Amino acid sequence: MRIAQVAPPWLPVPPRGYGGIEWVVSLLADGLAERGHDVTLFATGDSTTRATLRFAFERAPGPEAINSPWHDAAHAVVAFREPERFDLFHIHTPWASMAAGVASGRPVVHTLHGAFIDEMRDLCSRVTDRVWFVAISEAQRRHMPDLRYGGVVYNGVDLEAYPFREVKEDFLLFLGRCGPEKGVLRAVHAAREAGMSLVLALKMAHPEEVEHWEREVKPDLPPGTEVLMELTPDRKADLLGRARAVLFPIDWDEPFGLVMVEAMACGTPVIATHRGSVPEVVADGETGFVVSVEDYPREAAAALERTSDIDPSACRTRVEKLFSKEAMVGGYERVFERVLADGD
Repeated sequence: MRIAQVAPPWLPVPPRGYGGIEWVVSLLADGLAERGHDVTLFATGDSTTRATLRFAFERAPGPEAINSPWHDAAHAVVAFREPERFDLFHIHTPWASMAAGVASGRPVVHTLHGAFIDEMRDLCSRVTDRVWFVAISEAQRRHMPDLRYGGVVYNGVDLEAYPFREVKEDFLLFLGRCGPEKGVLRAVHAAREAGMSLVLALKMAHPEEVEHWEREVKPDLPPGTEVLMELTPDRKADLLGRARAVLFPIDWDEPFGLVMVEAMACGTPVIATHRGSVPEVVADGETGFVVSVEDYPREAAAALERTSDIDPSACRTRVEKLFSKEAMVGGYERVFERVLADGD
């Protein structure tokens, strides 16, 4: 297949730090190329890929440019300049690429990487007869079930980048954005309830995240809490492998949650809330524990007393089966075959 992969134009592929979508695009483009497909990746010029690289911007503009209409439009102009060169387009950023895609006359597949905000719902409803959608979890698909779906494909990770570690150390890890819906304050309270050390690896890019940190989280930190900002991939994998457990106390319907998969790949259990895709990703009692949002600190502390019941090998095996790079690439191959066979 001749496949165009259209990444967002804000960060390089793969990203230098935070950037879940860009990691997924990197693995997918490389994996498809390794399987013999003719893959062109439209990203930024400082990206690294096994596919053929094309770009509008020689260097990634960075997080401050996210959702910039100018960058988005210029990127789409380059990606859709010669649509006849491809059997299909797989777009990972909507807006301008969606508009150009439906006008290109070529099959378009769009992965729904984010939540269904009102604007996204409106756009999807306008093009549902001209675009094939991929959900990244069944939970996400249930939020807009009437779209034309090519399938559900879970995000994958490269297992080689996440060394398996059976022996754990006596600390807890929270890794993610410092937004209230991500639950960093609940993680702090859970660590305090359990009497365990906590490492926070945070992303704070937006004013509301900084405000939440300064007003609510920082004043309540237990003594000895280690606070880190964005991590290198190696440092992140090291912390994920050594932690007793990863805390994932979200209070929103997160479509996937790659941190859970990264932790399990290292053999580390996840203690998460029953929101969004969590019940699909974490096997309760086997690779972690799923507890309530309302009483997360107490229930998480109780679950931590049972982490010795979790076999690290079971965590790794679940990722190999459902959330590996190979599983993801195979899932998208099946979607693309279905779309091309349909001919619409």
